[in-house]
Amino acid sequence: MIDRHQNDRHHVGPVLQAGPIAAAVIEAIRSLNADVDVVDRGSYLRVLCRDRCVVSRAAIEERLHRAFVLPGELEQIMPSFKGFLHITDDLVSWDRTQKAR
Repeated sequence: MIDRHQNDRHHVGPVLQAGPIAAAVIEAIRSLNADVDVVDRGSYLRVLCRDRCVVSRAAIEERLHRAFVLPGELEQIMPSFKGFLHITDDLVSWDRTQKAR
């Protein structure tokens, strides 16, 4: 786990409170994005992707082996994020620009 992109304005993503749900969210993010960096700060994990980071409810549920409610359950473990947040019942994205793709 490294922080080479932490201050790079091209990298975006969530900050998650460490725990089993965060681990599942990170696994889901890794499955849907290329070149994912995770910075371990002990009690929290900073996830960074270049330009855009996405995660789907289905990918999280697959790893948790249970239903996952967006946005509520994600908001409970995400005290912060970098980028512009776009969220629906099925998909979350953090984008470098305000316009969602």
